[in-house]
Amino acid sequence: MLREIETEFWIMAPRVKPARPKTAQERMNARRKRLRAQGLRPVQYWVPDLRNPRLRAAIRKEAALLVHHPDNAAIDDWIDAAYDWREWT
Repeated sequence: MLREIETEFWIMAPRVKPARPKTAQERMNARRKRLRAQGLRPVQYWVPDLRNPRLRAAIRKEAALLVHHPDNAAIDDWIDAAYDWREWT
């Protein structure tokens, strides 16, 4: 007597090659794409470089001039009246 043999077919998932590491540029491009998809856009800010000795000297010079400004006391009074200093305590 012949027995019927059941055969099972296993469907194997295709082999996934390990992904190569993404370069920094690819990661940044993907990040920018995600941010743009959220409705954001890149903005670049330029700020003074306070490490520059010439710039620091110019700031010191302007600060020294402002100390002796004739309206300095009035400006300080206006700032004190307009700003809520409780946030600093």
